[in-house]
Amino acid sequence: MIGFKALAAGIAIAAGCVAIADAETLTIATVNNDDMIVMQKLSQKWEQQTGNKINWVILEENVLRQKVTTDIATKGGQYDVITIGAYETPIWGKKGWLTGLDDFKDYDYDDLLAPVKAGLTVDGKLYAVPFYAESSFTMYRKDLFEKAGLTMPEHPTYDQIKQFADKLTDKANGVYGICLRGKPGWGENMAFLGTLVNTNGGEWFNMQWQPQLTTQPWETAITYYVDLMKADGPPGASANGFNENQALFSGGKCAIWIDATSAAGRISNPKSSQVADKVGFAVSPTAVVPNGSAWAWSWALAIPSSTKKEAAAKDFVRWATSKDYVKLVGETEGWVSAPPGTRKSTYDNPEYQKAAPFAPIVLNAIMVADPTHATKDPVPYTGVQFATIPEFQGIGTTVGQNISAALAGSTTVTDALEKSQASTESVMTKAGYIK
Repeated sequence: MIGFKALAAGIAIAAGCVAIADAETLTIATVNNDDMIVMQKLSQKWEQQTGNKINWVILEENVLRQKVTTDIATKGGQYDVITIGAYETPIWGKKGWLTGLDDFKDYDYDDLLAPVKAGLTVDGKLYAVPFYAESSFTMYRKDLFEKAGLTMPEHPTYDQIKQFADKLTDKANGVYGICLRGKPGWGENMAFLGTLVNTNGGEWFNMQWQPQLTTQPWETAITYYVDLMKADGPPGASANGFNENQALFSGGKCAIWIDATSAAGRISNPKSSQVADKVGFAVSPTAVVPNGSAWAWSWALAIPSSTKKEAAAKDFVRWATSKDYVKLVGETEGWVSAPPGTRKSTYDNPEYQKAAPFAPIVLNAIMVADPTHATKDPVPYTGVQFATIPEFQGIGTTVGQNISAALAGSTTVTDALEKSQASTESVMTKAGYIK
């Protein structure tokens, strides 16, 4: 019996797929963003091709991060494939928690966009492969701007954004001048706010790893944000993350939205957006310096080293991030919905160029975002909207909660930042960064 199973497995592997005779059920954890929901739908094709099955665990962003981090740190082995990003991958890869992904056949690694690939690489080894990647930029309603006699510059400043938002807010008709993330989390409100702090000349830590949350750039940036959102943002903004703001913008409720470039295809798709033919795009706004004004991120697929189903997991990850998968999405869901920001061939494809007029500005934003020079002054960490240290996940979420409370009006900006400074100093001292 053992000999027969080994022979069957060998025949199937030689045929270039996972052994159907020994079909596996993979547990895959991913985020509830549109691109991942499309992946879940189309993965039935992979199941049919391989005989394997998938148990999907689809979670809200903050919950996904918490559950995946806990499982991988404790070697729980609950998941065979996980969706993580440019923050976790280098940290977890260095710890040996992830399986190397350099050995896919017929994958065309050179087709991956260089900065995205670099962000998922540790000591020359790739530990996750990008499913989609993004920077951030400015989306706006061309029709509302034209009606108000306004022109969005190609390179807006935050002062201009405030002027525009003030003029375009029409609360009587349910239209808000601007929508920005308010939901707390290091990858939710702090993703945007990290870039706002950077362009105001601030940073998370100085060269001695001392937190900088009560410095003038932080006070300026967060005061601007809270005042702007109270004047021109939607009600309940402190509960709005990426998905909530996407729904507001797509439903015609926002004049301006500064967020992920990956939103471009969704708000330009008439199937999912009421304003698909009315959207304009500009680069992410700047204030004092251009450094770190737009973030650098990728949602990637990785395989925990604790999985007992590595061969099947690798086959799925290869399939879901391949050029063939991009083509499958384009042909079944429309090219405007193709996973953005990962492959050169996507941006060279005439069909994608025709369906996605925003492609050049998105590609440029991703290529110029520089995690190694994201602040005005030198810092001891890399990352635009995060610092690549294990402690940042907890630090960023705590700070995000404090700032969300200020946005909700339950505390002041100054108190929120002082509280954040104290808690961050405590964490950094206990971890040994501060002597």
